[in-house]
Amino acid sequence: MNPLRIGNLVATVPVVQGGMGVGISLSGLAAAVANEGGIGVISSAGLGLLYKNYSDDYLTASIEGLKYEIRKAREKTCGLIGVNVMVAMSNYTDMVKTAIEQKVDLLFCGAGLPLDLPGYLNKESVSKLVPIVSSGRAAKLICRKWLNDFNYLPDAIVVEGPKAGGHLGFKRDQIADESYSLDRLVPEVIDAIKEFENEQGKTIPVIAAGGIYTGNDINRFIELGASGVQMGTRFVTTLECDASDAFKQAYIDAKEEDIEIIQSPVGMPGRAIGNDFLEKVKKGFKQPIRCPFKCIKTCEISSSPYCIITALYNAFKGNLKNGYAFAGANAFLSTKIVSVKELFYELKNEYALAVR
Repeated sequence: MNPLRIGNLVATVPVVQGGMGVGISLSGLAAAVANEGGIGVISSAGLGLLYKNYSDDYLTASIEGLKYEIRKAREKTCGLIGVNVMVAMSNYTDMVKTAIEQKVDLLFCGAGLPLDLPGYLNKESVSKLVPIVSSGRAAKLICRKWLNDFNYLPDAIVVEGPKAGGHLGFKRDQIADESYSLDRLVPEVIDAIKEFENEQGKTIPVIAAGGIYTGNDINRFIELGASGVQMGTRFVTTLECDASDAFKQAYIDAKEEDIEIIQSPVGMPGRAIGNDFLEKVKKGFKQPIRCPFKCIKTCEISSSPYCIITALYNAFKGNLKNGYAFAGANAFLSTKIVSVKELFYELKNEYALAVR
């Protein structure tokens, strides 16, 4: 595999580990991926709940939790570490500022358009900025806005297709529509940003994401013009993944028909592994709602059947009776727990076979 170059950063293996909250990708997984030559990513989502011992205030605990996770990752690796921050989070600004202050290598921002992201940089900042988009139109809009307002272009762009896990940047009827497949989106985004690359003399690597599971998948998207790929689901069933054993087992036990599209309380469709909790929600089950977190800007708590951050936290801890696991479309392919080192070895072999 050719390395993934983002400015002066070089990932010897062109694989970005997707940021998975709440608690699924923390320093343990991120450092293990970075040590194998990929880009390890810490998710900032829900850290205020994971680090509630730091402070009773969710926002304060989130900041301290992110600092702690970045420090822990740095202790375990000299490789590339990124942080994923969702634009839809109520503490988006705090998480972006904290990641930049801690000098993470890369900052990945999606779940909304990070139109103001370069405004958080200062002359001492070293973090590369990588927006996550789901269309060429969004990529072009971000490039134009950043260039006009900040004289800055994205250092790379992740294009995430509809086979991803978690919240999706598509309407429900677009998810199964081939017009929105990742195979179509990757060339679309590459074409959309070409004018900016030519105008500014800068290369913007495009990273394909959503449903990528094998080395053959990696080869396919690199042949389509991507400089690298982002993989989330494949890293869940690793020893170093920060989730509970029960969470990982949910992936291993899942059949293809168990992977379903749900309507999240935050107003977006999402992909998850169906279970009894989600069945109860479909039947009208509602948990008593109290919202001490206000974690997502778009969550309408008065009409929500449950608190999403609590449900995801429960799943992370292994309490799947009171929560559920987000997962990509290919989660059912998981059969065993392996180390990150073994996974990279397998991906490289699969890629080599595909190239032949």
